This record gives sequence, structure tokens and C-alpha cells, in this order.
Amino acid sequence: MAERRTAKEGPDPGAPLPQLYAALGSDPDGLDTAEARRRLARYGSNELRRQRRRSWWRELARQVMHPLALLLWVAAALAWLAGTPVLAGAILVVIVLNALFASVQERQAERAVEALTRYLPRQARVRRDGHWQEIAATDLVPGDVLAVAEGDRISADARLIDGSVEVDLSALTGESQPVYRTADAPAATGGPTEAANLVFSGTNCLGGQARALLYATGMGTELGRIAALSQRVGREESPLEKQVRRVAWLIAAVAIGAGLVFFPIGVFAAGMSIEDAFAFAIGLLVANVPEGLLPTITLALAAGVRGLARVGAVVKRLSAVETLGSTDVICTDKTGTLTENRMRVVAVRAADTLLDPAPGRGTRPDAALGALAVAVAACNNADLDSGDPTEVAPLRFAADLGVTDGDHAGRRAQFAFDPKLRLMSTVDERDGRCWLHTKGAPEEVLRRCTRTLGADGSDRPLDEAYRRELTEAVTAQAGQGRRVLGVARRVLVGVPTDRADAERELTFLGFVAMVDPPRPEVPEAVAKCHTAGIRIIMVTGDHGLTAAAIARQVGITRGEATVVTGDRLDTMSQQELCQLLRERREVVFARVSPEAKLHIAEALRANHEVVAMTGDGVNDAPALRRADIGVAMGRTGTDVTREAATMVLTDDNFATIVAAVGAGRRVYDNVRKFILYIFAHTTPEVVPFLIFALSAGAVPLPLTVLQILAIDLGTETLPALALGREPAEPGLMDRPPRRRSDKVVNGPMLARAWGFLGSISAVLVLAGFFAVLLGAGWTPGAPTGPGTPLHDAYLQATTMTFLGIVACQIGTAFAARTAYASLRSVGVFSNRLLLWGIAFEIGFAALIVGAPPLQDVFGTRPPAPAALALLLVFPPIVWGADELRRTARRHRQR
Repeated sequence: MAERRTAKEGPDPGAPLPQLYAALGSDPDGLDTAEARRRLARYGSNELRRQRRRSWWRELARQVMHPLALLLWVAAALAWLAGTPVLAGAILVVIVLNALFASVQERQAERAVEALTRYLPRQARVRRDGHWQEIAATDLVPGDVLAVAEGDRISADARLIDGSVEVDLSALTGESQPVYRTADAPAATGGPTEAANLVFSGTNCLGGQARALLYATGMGTELGRIAALSQRVGREESPLEKQVRRVAWLIAAVAIGAGLVFFPIGVFAAGMSIEDAFAFAIGLLVANVPEGLLPTITLALAAGVRGLARVGAVVKRLSAVETLGSTDVICTDKTGTLTENRMRVVAVRAADTLLDPAPGRGTRPDAALGALAVAVAACNNADLDSGDPTEVAPLRFAADLGVTDGDHAGRRAQFAFDPKLRLMSTVDERDGRCWLHTKGAPEEVLRRCTRTLGADGSDRPLDEAYRRELTEAVTAQAGQGRRVLGVARRVLVGVPTDRADAERELTFLGFVAMVDPPRPEVPEAVAKCHTAGIRIIMVTGDHGLTAAAIARQVGITRGEATVVTGDRLDTMSQQELCQLLRERREVVFARVSPEAKLHIAEALRANHEVVAMTGDGVNDAPALRRADIGVAMGRTGTDVTREAATMVLTDDNFATIVAAVGAGRRVYDNVRKFILYIFAHTTPEVVPFLIFALSAGAVPLPLTVLQILAIDLGTETLPALALGREPAEPGLMDRPPRRRSDKVVNGPMLARAWGFLGSISAVLVLAGFFAVLLGAGWTPGAPTGPGTPLHDAYLQATTMTFLGIVACQIGTAFAARTAYASLRSVGVFSNRLLLWGIAFEIGFAALIVGAPPLQDVFGTRPPAPAALALLLVFPPIVWGADELRRTARRHRQR
């Protein structure tokens, strides 16, 4: 095992910086690649040791105490008391096998979700080989020099070298207020988390920029120390599992209640023997238990998670698959989600002239245009090849005019972009003078301007008439769906420390208008949402006209949208916001801060809507946590939002959200399909025991308990799993979302399963049983036990019941494939897994009936060929009856 450094063994992070560099064998330029590899082999990957899972025997105990398993325990006890230890042992084996299977499926599902996180490995920006590069956070080693910026999740413990940041330490200290950390802070006298020049693994940078020297990674970090102390892993039960557990208790109550009612009736009223009454009670309990239900649900959800990953949506927990299917509102950003996030400058206003910046289109590097280019190059943290597209586009425009500010050597201070102010400013030294360069929302820049620059470089007062003219020019650009940035500057005396004092009395230089074209696939995805009854609300920091124009282009709004600006939203009460969202379906929120998303999510949830909310910035995290489905951007999103989100988009594409909602609906439908399939066989398994009880034993048991177990755990399982992989039913995205209060198992489903499909199957199965028995000369009350002339005929008749249920299962499987549409619309052979499952159940049934060793165990004998031929009509009768029912339903709804 690779040697790992603990916090105590590592260097003292409070030592003077030169000593810390020496102790770590590093310098301000970081490490070279070869040395980093050697250290990685020595210290191991920068990750926490895997937390201890719930022990296998605890997991097994949880499964064997499930309500469905408790029913089987009661059945085993009754079998033992009835003097049939072989049957009791068989039921115990079923309990253990079912628990093992469920446990294995849950472990596999957990591993599937964990494996999906590898789609989005956390990255870190480090100084290696003399230049900055992106590496996997797991490859960080002590001695690396790390870049820390707003939105980053810090991946190791480090000492700040220069710069300052605001950090959320709540993961370590529990304190919700962010703390300020700066490289210039003195050494702390308290614990490590009190040191004002240290940052720690697992915490989030909420603002600022800095460089830091790593001194501890992996289990050697403060977070690793805490992880070593707490090895408890909680398991959250999904809403679907909770519903199934409630249904299980209902089944248990029905089974036990029926047994308690029919047992005394059979013994005292019908004159059954105690032995026969026990056999009846055992059969009733076993027949009511859908043994394969829980592992099948877990497997279907895990398959859904893997399917979502293939379309670009990484879901972090199984229960989210179910929630996705009921989403009825999507609150989406504009840039990068609805659009391509590939900005280009299409118009520039400098002085009094609107220019086309394309080469050869009349751009002239006069004094005003030159000053504008200098400002957008200086007030920028991107480079020509990477960065925020909104930053890169103005930078390329400036570069086309020959203006660059590559390493920002003249920068003296920076006021980072503030989503509330919607501004960014830098203090830069140029030509011996100190300049403040500001860019941001045009209305915010103009609000702080008192002068404007002319074409010749001279400035003049900014009067109200010219201010109105500029505002109208900005509005015209925004009305074309363009994103507009206002640019201004000011000469300073010294480097300011107060932002409000610095960003005042500015000189307006002009604006740049950029286009970010909508993604080509978005209009179709939006149309699908409208058809599916899903409402789309745009929430953006852009100008209202820009947002409204893009909303019209992609089809989010089809008439005059209600545009609510951040200023108006801030004055609205929660009740007013709820009322607005109830009354106005097409709403665009523009110029809103990320914090406003939280209020929007809360208002929608207060209106009982299931909300999916997108986000990528640090301040989006609370809204993503509050939404039913928080959707983070995998490419442009910060680590903070990815942590807060339920789902991460690997392609940042709105169309992927819609595809994920469709996949969620399909998974939920498929869960209902195999529950219907499993429940439908309860009736033909229970009715034979009722016939036996009501006839006071005059009719022998048409089905044995072991044959029921062979059905529930043998022939039924693979087709049920195959139904969990069923393709989407036609019209899946043409119906409204299901309500939050809808149950996965409801009255109509039980009526279809138990009352319709189950009753038809029960009639067919009993017809086959009596046909064989009566054909052998049986009369009611005639003995059929071992040694009697009718014993072989009785074994053939019970085998006919067993095979009849298997044949009806085939018809039920095809019927369950659709809830509304015809089978032809989905294709008879489109689910190949189901065809393989049916082939398996036929082969399994043939083995039980035809193999002599299994004949003795399950009490089977092959019926006559004429009886077997009768089984061929069972599947089409069951499927055909349900096809007619669905056809009638479609006609009624039309």
C-alpha cells in the first residue's frame, strides 16, 4: 500500500513561507511532472478512503425483515407446525435467496451511481513545468501550486501564497458564514481552521482569486481526519420504495386477514381438517407475496440511471429517476443551456457611431474605439483560447484591433464580477497613470457615468438627452437578442480599496453587442415540453429584451411574454410571486440575481409544482438544493453547483434535460408495468386456494405451495426484469406530467391486475385443472391422495394449473407492455429481452414438469398432449382481452 502522509506528519503550514517551500521541496513555480509522479506514488491519490459500507449481514437482515419477507416467515412457521418441514425449509431458502438477490442488486445500483461520477472528474489548475495546466484533482500532491478562483471546490489543504478569497468552511466548522482568507494574514495561534492564510479540502471558494501551496492531500487533510472518525453511511429510501413498502404492508394485512377469516370458516363451518386448513393458510400467504418485486424495482432504477448517463445526464441518486418523470416546470438559464455559449461581437458603439467589427466592415481604430478596446482587454480574466465566452468575445474583438493585455502586468487591483451589481472592474497602470476599467450591464454602467468619450479622445458631460439616446441604442440591440456590455473608465489617484467609491463618476466609452445563437436542437426540445405539458421559465441575468427575443426564437414564449426584471422581483412578496406564477404561464425573469432563483423555486413548490432548476454559479447552489431536481452544468458549472445538484449535464444542453425527463417518465412507466405483471398473477394463485377452502376440501388443492414459489421466483422474474427495460410507449411525451400525489400502485392498476387480467387468468387456469381432473373420472370429494387411483390424474391437473399460470404470464407480459397504446404501435418483437425472458420461463417450466428429480420435488406430471395443446390459446386470450379493453378506452377518450 502506498505510503500516506497524515496531518501530524506533514510540514507546519504556519511556518514562514520560505521554510514551507523548503520543507515541501517546492517553489512558486510548483513542481515538474516527473517529481509530481514520484510524489503521487509516495502519497497516493488525493482522495478519501472509501467509507465503510453497511456490513453485508446488516444489509441482509434489513431485507429479511421487509414486510413481504415477514409474510413468508409466517408461512414457514405454519408449515413447520403443520408437520411439513420440507416445505418450511423451502420457504426459508426462498427468503434467504430473495434477500441475497435484493442485497446484490442494491450494491450494484450503488456502484453504478458511484461509477457515473467518473464522467465528471473534478479538475484543478496547477503550476507544473513552469506553466498552468488542468489536471485531475486526484493527482494533486504536496508541493503543488494551486490556482483558487470563485466557484472552485478546493481539493486539498493549502497555504495561500498571494491573493485573497472568501471561503465557505461549513463542511469543516459547521459555520454558515463565509470567511476571508488572505496570503498576507499573520500566523494563527488557534487550530488550523482559524488560520487566516489556510484553505482546506472540501471547502468552496465563494469569491476572489489566489495562489496556494498544497501541504496535505487525501487522508492527510483536515477533511480526511474527519472522515476517518466518521464511517457511517446512511441510506435514503426513495419515494418509490416507500410506496412499495406501504403496499407490502397492505398485502400483508390482506393475506393475514384472509387467513384469519378463512381458517375458522374452513375448520368449523366447512369441516376441513386442521392439516388442510394449515395448507390453505400457507398457500394463501405465499400466493400473496410478490417475492421478486423489490430487487426488480432497484434494478429498473439503476438501469434508468445508466440510461440517463448515456444521454448526457449524470444522476447522483436512484430516487431522482422517479422525480424526473413528474417534472412539470423547468427553470432554465439562457447562456450555454439554450444557446451555444459561443459569443461573437457583432456590433460596437464607440463615441456616436455604431460599428460592425467584422474585418473590412468599417471599423476604424480612432481614439474612442481604441480606448474601448483597451478597457475590454484590461477588464478581463480570460485568454483568447479559453475562458467565459462573454469574456473571450470582447477580448478577440480587442485583439483584432491590435490591443492585448496578455498577462495583465499592469493590473494593481480587481473588483470581481458581482451578480448583484452586474459589474466587474480592474485597476490598471498604463502610461504612468492609474485607470479604473469597468464593464457590465449597460444600465448599471451608465448609472455610474457622468461623462462620455468623443471620437477624438476628448470627454464631455453626459447629459440626459444623450443618456436617453444611449439607452435606446442598447434597447435596440437587446431587442435583436444580442447581449450588450457597457464599458467605462476613470483616472484614479492611487489604488482604491472601496468599490463603491471607485466605481463612480465614470466616463462612458461605449458598448459591445454580442450574439450567442440558440442551439439548433433546442426548439424541438422546447416543443416537446409544450406537448408534454411541461412549462419552461427562463431565468437569466441578461437584459429583458434579449431574454424575451431568445425565448421567442426557441419557442418558449408563443405570444407576448411577461418579463419580470430583478428590480420588480425584489419588491414582490412571496404571495405575489406565487400568484404571478399561477396566473401567467409564459414568464421570463431577466436581470435577476442568482439568489432570486431560490425565491422562484420556493414559489413554484408552494404552488405544488415539481421543479427542475438549472444553474452553474456559486450562488445558484441554494436554488438547486431547493428545487426537486437541481441541474448543474458539467462543463461550465462550478464544483459548488455540481455538489448541490441532483443531476449534472455533461453537455450543458437544455435538450438533454428534456431527454432526461422523458427517460424518467419511461422508467416510472416501466416500474408500473412490471408491478402490474407481478400483481396480475396473484389472483390465479389465490383463487385455487379459495376454491379448496370454500369446498371444504371436496376440491383438492389445484396448486401446491412449491409450485407457487417456482412461479414467483422462477418463471416470473426474467420477464418482469425485461419489462423494466421496455422502450418508451408512443405518446409518452404527449401527456401531462403526473401529479406529485399520484401513487405508483393505485386503484385502476389493481383493478386491471387483480380484477381484469387476474380474473381472466384464474378462469383459464381452473378450466385447465378441472378439464384434466374431470377427464380422468374425478367427482367432488373423491380421494386424490398418494396410493389412490386418481393420484396421477391429480398430479397432472395441478401441473396443468402450474403450466396454465405460466401460459397466462406470457399473455400478461405482452398486455403489460402498454398502458394505453396498442401492442402493434410498440412492435411485438421490439423488446428482445422480454422474448428471451419468455423463452427462459418456458424452458424452466418444461424442466420442472419433465425432469424426474424435479417432478418429485414440485409434485408435477406431464399432462396429456391434448391438454398441453389447450395451453396454446391461453396467452392470446389474456393479451387479446386486454387489447380490446385498451382499444375501447382509446375510443372513449377520443
